[in-house]
Amino acid sequence: MPDKEPGYVFMTDSDSDLPYRYVDELKITMVYMPYMLDGQEYLDDLGRSGKQKEYFDNMRQGAVPITSLLPTVAYVEYFEPCFQAGKDILFLAFSSQLSGTIHNIYAAREELMVKYPDRRLVVVDTLSISAPQFILVLRAYELYRQGKALDDVAAWTEENKLNAQAWVTVEDLKYLRRGGRISAVTATMGTMMDLKPIIVESREGKMVNADKVRGRKAALRYIADKTAENILNPEDQTLIIMHGDTMEDAARLEALIRERVPDLKAVEIMFVGPVIGAHCGPGTVAACFLGKERPL
Repeated sequence: MPDKEPGYVFMTDSDSDLPYRYVDELKITMVYMPYMLDGQEYLDDLGRSGKQKEYFDNMRQGAVPITSLLPTVAYVEYFEPCFQAGKDILFLAFSSQLSGTIHNIYAAREELMVKYPDRRLVVVDTLSISAPQFILVLRAYELYRQGKALDDVAAWTEENKLNAQAWVTVEDLKYLRRGGRISAVTATMGTMMDLKPIIVESREGKMVNADKVRGRKAALRYIADKTAENILNPEDQTLIIMHGDTMEDAARLEALIRERVPDLKAVEIMFVGPVIGAHCGPGTVAACFLGKERPL
């Protein structure tokens, strides 16, 4: 809980992949994002149900999850109780370049401002998703916990958001093909040649191809090299390794990174969530940290 009672509510969304234990411990107000699996809609519960492995097993067996927008009315339902309680809101949203959902946030704000003209809803587009977003969220929440003003926490997040990096590789190119990230021809040729893409979160907030290498082991070494090259103040931060049910490779990546960054404070390994998992698929591995400004 905050050291001081702020005059506003700190809020983010589950596309941050912030594990539920942090949500419970810190009592962060969370907007839960939807996805569809086998015709049924679910809300991302941040691992509370313990079904992350089952989710990726289903994908391996042919299930095709579909992500969808949270409607404006849902955001109104999340925001209005805060305004009714006389609280303003600071909302740290996942990247506007990966979904049109942020427009529904703005629409909800416009609707509520008519009814609550004295309240404020400040939205920070983090230009991130998954662990880079929740790294920013936890750092910003620490300022909130210290009693910093809404505008000060928002300004810190804006100033630092391009320092939150993710270096990602995937096992099977078909998931990127399904999501339109690569063409069918590229996916087929890449599979035949055992090419593994290296994907980063860009300065624009998109997931872009940074490079490609031949073979899984080479991809993990590449990510470890780029982590060592780009991380700043490793002794003061916890690096996050996200994985799509491939714990062995996540552990291998940790070992490679620790060889290159021996003064790293800590590493946490965790499942990637169902939203980004739907687009990257089982076998996804990513190293996420605060570092230099994003290179692309």
